Amino acid sequence: MNDKLSAEKCSELLKALADPDRLRIVQALRERSQSVSDLAALLDNDIGNISHHLKVLRRQSIVTFFREGKTLIYSLSGTYFTPTGKKVDRLDFGCCRLELPN
Repeated sequence: MNDKLSAEKCSELLKALADPDRLRIVQALRERSQSVSDLAALLDNDIGNISHHLKVLRRQSIVTFFREGKTLIYSLSGTYFTPTGKKVDRLDFGCCRLELPN
């Protein structure tokens, strides 16, 4: 590969997804935008753990958020996520693509 920065960025993106809880969060956010407490309840995990994983995903721009009052609502970032409306959605990082079966 001739672009070291691209390889490093790709590596960071893949590291962000290398945790089963973070993959579950990505799967859950495919369905709809959700708050930390919604995700914690859905994934049967504590809020602190989910917040930590969201921070990792946010740092890599895999997820984004907006405020509804005091609540942060998270969703998958359009930077990488492409809903296809078919049997498979994609996270396309440029260096590689992760297919997410529906």
